[in-house]
Amino acid sequence: MQLLGIDTGGTFTDFVLFDGKSIRTHKVLSTPDAPEKAILQGIHELGITLSDNLQIIHGSTVATNAVLEGKGARTVYISNRGFKDVLTIGRQARKELYNLTPTPVLPPVPLSHCLGTGGRLTADGEVLEPLTENDVSKLLNEIAALDPEAIAINLLFSYLDPCFEDQIANAMPGQLFVSCSSKICPVYREYERGITTWLNSYVGPVMQGYINRLQARLDDAHLSIMRSSGNTCDSEQAGQEAVHLLLSGPAGGLTAANYLAKSLADKKLLTFDMGGTSTDVALIDGQIELTGNGNIAGYPVGVPMVNIHTIGAGGGSIAYVDDGGLLQVGPESAGASPGPACYGQGGQSATVTDANLLLGRIPRQVKFGESLPADYEQAEKVISQLATRLGLESTEAAAEGIIRIANEHMTQALRVISVERGIDPRGFAVMAFGGAGGLHVCELAEQLGMTQAIVPNRAGVLSALGMLVAEPGRQLTQTLGCLLRDADEAQIESAIQRLAEKGKEALLKEGHQLENMVINTSLDLCYHGQAHSLEVSWADKSTSETAFHQQHQNRYGHKLQTPVELVNVRVGIKVRQDLLLDDGIDYAMTNTSVNRENDHLMRTEIRPGQVINGAVTICDPDSTIWVAPGWTAEMDKQGHILLRQNH
Repeated sequence: MQLLGIDTGGTFTDFVLFDGKSIRTHKVLSTPDAPEKAILQGIHELGITLSDNLQIIHGSTVATNAVLEGKGARTVYISNRGFKDVLTIGRQARKELYNLTPTPVLPPVPLSHCLGTGGRLTADGEVLEPLTENDVSKLLNEIAALDPEAIAINLLFSYLDPCFEDQIANAMPGQLFVSCSSKICPVYREYERGITTWLNSYVGPVMQGYINRLQARLDDAHLSIMRSSGNTCDSEQAGQEAVHLLLSGPAGGLTAANYLAKSLADKKLLTFDMGGTSTDVALIDGQIELTGNGNIAGYPVGVPMVNIHTIGAGGGSIAYVDDGGLLQVGPESAGASPGPACYGQGGQSATVTDANLLLGRIPRQVKFGESLPADYEQAEKVISQLATRLGLESTEAAAEGIIRIANEHMTQALRVISVERGIDPRGFAVMAFGGAGGLHVCELAEQLGMTQAIVPNRAGVLSALGMLVAEPGRQLTQTLGCLLRDADEAQIESAIQRLAEKGKEALLKEGHQLENMVINTSLDLCYHGQAHSLEVSWADKSTSETAFHQQHQNRYGHKLQTPVELVNVRVGIKVRQDLLLDDGIDYAMTNTSVNRENDHLMRTEIRPGQVINGAVTICDPDSTIWVAPGWTAEMDKQGHILLRQNH
């Protein structure tokens, strides 16, 4: 069996192929209008035969892009009478609190496509208003007039009893994509549950169409999709739960980082994934942190996903002069086409990559994505034009300004997931990956007071590598909503068992064996009256409550005597895989010297244990590392570059 991990990014599509003995990597420019074209191109260039002996694990940005670009399916939203405008009202939160004339924000679903009906439950699960045949008949007539592609059903308290949602779903015409909140997001808070259910229907037809087209072109090869939780699922099930794919690509990089952390001395990591279009940062302290309060394009997403903070800062981020005459960088990106000016494909805007090339951090002889020669003259031209607009005599000064501003954006992102959560980053190491991560990691670490960083082997394709080591699995949640002291342990165990059986059933359908499944259980707890909860492992009521008090003390600096509320039960179920990836790279173990030409050297020329002083650039086929002045680089036996600041 050959394993092929594929990560589709905004600029490049990355490939990692493992044949059981060695690893091969590859990059091609992404084709955003039809992502499958780049995938098929890469498979062809790698010389891979499409057969049932090939297992493909794919991280896709199709669902994310559909949301960001507003190109999802026409969707009708169904709720109870009097509540059809919940998605429009939202939480009444404003981005600019003191702006008296804010720019109007369009509702996610036009009110003309929001329908009200019967089938209302009370907070205790009792029937307050039945769902009649006339209600269903009226819905069908209204839907026929609107002619949508998808339906999102979100009835009040349906997570307690899904019968009315199921009744509506079963009555819908077969050609429509239908999502029920009781299945997609069975948790309290009707707005967040409604948005999550709508997102599933909004991107579901788009994702299903993409997966079907891709699978048809892959012949007999088996296709799995990375979920936002860091687990994988079979492609046939992926489209029905498309909202679980919104962080499909970034989850791959975090999964790989967590896999590598097990063999590193530094187990506590701040991950820094900088690609061509965006930068993703996260924190790993023994395991990947999941959240049920994610956010995509300003919309709350209530399903479990890796806790990642994303900003629009990447190698392709465009530098410009604003109306006040100040230099700005991003969030707009040059993307894959035309790309940065130095790609030589017609780009006319200065980007972060152009600045790194001009400053010598990227060698002039480099080939971007293994195929595009660096166009130094074009990079110099666009940055020179920018320098003129800024009134600078030095082109290098403009390039340095671009780097400093981009670094500040990314440092602030790292502060969000560490300092702003009461976590001292100095007790962590930064793990940088993505094609551009190694170019900035030393300076980011310095700004955070950190003295250690890691650029892992194959950093430029680490998200694709993460697809290979990701385990099939599901993350399931159910709201209980009661005081912990009033909850019967048998009631909690029963809810956990129901979720576990649902997860097992999904994984058994994919052909996995029951004996290989591992189950983890946890509770979302908060003090009575609080709006936000903390997740703690489930053992018994007393143990979990004690753990909650301690976690609250660690996170917020205090604990209360207030009763503890049980909000949700959570079950994580995965299929255990003991995949060992042999790097298959022949490093120069006996070479005692390094060929340094203009302060640039190839990573494969470095032998393990050798210490290299900055300033120097270390080049890979898929990424570049800038070892800043005052820093040293050392390769370990696995091929990872360990960076340390001199004291």
